[in-house]
Parts: sequence; C-alpha cells; structure tokens
Amino acid sequence: MKVVRHTKLLLLFAVLFGAVFIESCKDIKVEQNRKLVREFDSSVLLRWNDVFLKLDRYAVGYRPGPVPHALGYLGFAAYEAVAPGMPGYNSLANFYPGLAIPEFDEAEEYYWPAVVNEVYAYLMKRFFFHMENQYSDLFQSIEQTRQQLYDQYAQETSPEILSRSVERGLQVAAAMYDWEKTDMEAHNAFLNPQPPYNAPQGPGFWAPTLPDFVNGMFPFWGQVRTFALAEEEQLCRPPIPYSENQQSLFYSQAMEAYARVKNIQDNGPGAYEERWLGEFWSDDILGLTFSPPARLIAVANQVVEYESINLEESVEMYAKMGMALNDISVAIWQSKYVYNVERPVSYIRRVVSQQYPDAADWLPILNNPIAGYQGVTPGFPAYPSGHSGFGGAGAKILSSFFEFNSKHPGTYVFTDKCHLSRSEFNGTPRTLSSFSELAREDAYSRIPLGVHFRMDCDEGIRMGELAAQRVLELPWRN
Repeated sequence: MKVVRHTKLLLLFAVLFGAVFIESCKDIKVEQNRKLVREFDSSVLLRWNDVFLKLDRYAVGYRPGPVPHALGYLGFAAYEAVAPGMPGYNSLANFYPGLAIPEFDEAEEYYWPAVVNEVYAYLMKRFFFHMENQYSDLFQSIEQTRQQLYDQYAQETSPEILSRSVERGLQVAAAMYDWEKTDMEAHNAFLNPQPPYNAPQGPGFWAPTLPDFVNGMFPFWGQVRTFALAEEEQLCRPPIPYSENQQSLFYSQAMEAYARVKNIQDNGPGAYEERWLGEFWSDDILGLTFSPPARLIAVANQVVEYESINLEESVEMYAKMGMALNDISVAIWQSKYVYNVERPVSYIRRVVSQQYPDAADWLPILNNPIAGYQGVTPGFPAYPSGHSGFGGAGAKILSSFFEFNSKHPGTYVFTDKCHLSRSEFNGTPRTLSSFSELAREDAYSRIPLGVHFRMDCDEGIRMGELAAQRVLELPWRN
C-alpha cells in the first residue's frame, strides 16, 4: 500500500510539475516572441509626417489653429494606441473626461507600426476631408500611404497579428476622434476660420491691414481645449502700454521694425542676412510652404531620421510635440484677442510717419506670390507672436529629447534643411547651435520681416516654453 500511495504521489507531482513547466515555457515563448514598441524603427511616423506636411501646405482654413490641433490629436492617439507595448509608460486617457480608450488584450501580440499606420490614416482622412475634391491627389495619398504600409507589414508579420493590430489602431483612432468632436470650438473650425467678430476700435487696437485687409482669423480659438496648460496660464502677461510718445518703449519697438525693414530695402549693412532670416522662418503663405507650427514637425523629422531613434522614443516625442503645439496655439490666440494689439504696419504708417514722412508708405517685406500681394501682414492681432510661441514650445520639446543627456551632454548642433529645394526665396540651410537658438531665430525673424514688435516675440517664446513644460510634466512614465 505504501508503494502504491508513493507511486500515486510521484505521478501527481510529475503531472503538476509538467503542467507548471509547460505553462512556464509558454510564458517564456510569448515574452520572447512578442515585440515591444522600442524594437521597431521610426519609419512609419516619418512617412506619415511627410504626408501631413504635404497636405498642410495646401489645407485651406488650417492656419494657424487647426494645424497644431490636428498634430496634437494625431500624436496623442498614436501614443495611447501603442502605450501598452511600452513598459514603464502610462496611459494618460484618465486625465481627460469623456475620452474612453478601448481596453488592450495583454495576452495577444501586436505589430506596432501597423497600429500607428491605422491611427494616422483614420484621423487624417477626417481632419482633411475638405481637401478631397480640390486636392484629390493629395487626399488620396492618405489611403495610398496606408495601403502601401499595410502591404509592407503583411510581409513582416502573420495575418492574424496584422488584423489584430489594424483593429487596435482603428478602435483607438475612432475613440480619439469621438472625443475631439466634443470640443465644439475646434471641431471642423477650418470650415469657418473667420467668424463674425466685433473688434475694439481706436488707436492701438488691431484692425485688418493692407494690402488684403483680411478679417480676424480664429478670434475664438482661445476657447479650444488644451492637454496640459491650465486655464489660468492661457492668458499671457499684458503688453507694453500703448503710447505715441517718441520716448516711450512702444514707440521704440515700432522704430526697430521700421528701421530693420528699411535697412533691408535699402540693402544696408547685414541686409542679406536679415532678409534670409525673415524669409527662412516665415512659412506664412498657403500653397508655398508648410505652416509655422508644422515647421517644428519638419525640423523634428530631420533630427529623428538623423538620430535613428526607435518607435517608442519617436511616438513619445511626437505626442509631446503635438500636444504642446496645440496648447500654445490656444494660449496665443486667446491672448491675441484679449489685448488686440495693432500690427507694426498700422502704427508705423499712422504714427511714425509724423516724424519720418517716408513711413507713410512703409510695408513689411513679407510677400505672397500665390495671391500676388506684397507687404503682407497676417490677419490677426500682433501680441503675442504665434511663430514665437510655436518655436518656444517645439524647441523645448526637442531639447528634452536630444540635449543635455548621455548621448548629447550639451546642446544639439544641427543644420535645418527644411527649405533646401526652395527657389522662391533663400532656402539655404541654416546651422543652429542649439534648439534654444532655433526658438530665438524663429521668433525674432518676425521683426526684420516687419510683422511683429519685439515684445510679441519675447512673450511668445516664454509662453511656448511654459506650454511645453506643462506637457512634459504629465505623468508619461511610472
């Protein structure tokens, strides 16, 4: 009896040990085969950002607010879709009431580039639907890109994993778009970029400027939802008090814009560098280049490609970039329409001309070759500067990834080749010693161009850096 009992115990132990061993082997096998996001490269994001930049160049009604808004939701959606494959990272969905990201099956394997592919295709078709008729080739490039990448991934993974990955991307993108639609001031705002707006009247207040006298664009964009910037931080500091006194700081800043433009027009000292600076960072003209906020994505693409960072790093970086650009667009445009500061061209022609008669005909050097206008000023108030805000936000995000770390213990030196192929203006690449220098160039290029006062640029950079800081402070990691 002892022998039989002992034998039964041995058999039971063997069965239990075998089951544990088999189960253990299953776990090990799954862990070995299931790829994480960091094991893939950034090519899917670089490909989709390239498509975005091409669409952005011609997207009517998208400048300035809807561009960073779209970038924010695209980046955030991609991050949420693949975050389960990024150990140590958190979903941020619970911080945003009404956003319901579908549950993730941890027992299954996903091909993460395919997830990102579907997220971008789904959202971009909806963000740019108004281009389907007028720019059909560009709009069709969205589906063409999705299909090309899908076909590539079909050769790299199994049909089952690919199908599951596609479904994950579609579900998260749909959930993000449903949430985006609840932001009524932002959703499809590009269809009506110039709603009725009763601007204050009188000296010092903004009014439509020559030569095209465009009405105020996106006067209510300050009501759009932000990702991280608190409501009390969305109004910038008051501008320098308005004054027509020649000894005042306001007058002095107007004189700076007047003199620098005049020096360029007269081909004075440093005129070539000043014109190059202004035109290189402009990105103002629809149909000519991508937009000012998208410029930061174009810069990021160059750095990401050069550094060959992986998909995990790039998903995080583009999410933070898009969300920071969205938030600063809201803060800048709220501030613009609270203070309603007039543009240099209005002040210079009206006030400076009393001392310098030739100022009566003064114009910025920003031209629109598409519409045939010369001396253009963007159609919204001056203070603070949008370019400066976008530059400050984007540069701080880039710095957080590529400066003062083990790989780059100091600043990051790079050459911006965004406009290498341009012939309409001087697109010669510019080498920058840091991302801080990028922000400063982007911002202060607006003064020699003649469209901003220095105070606009100062405060724009400060606000942009604040917006980026608040995004960086979100609990991205455990």
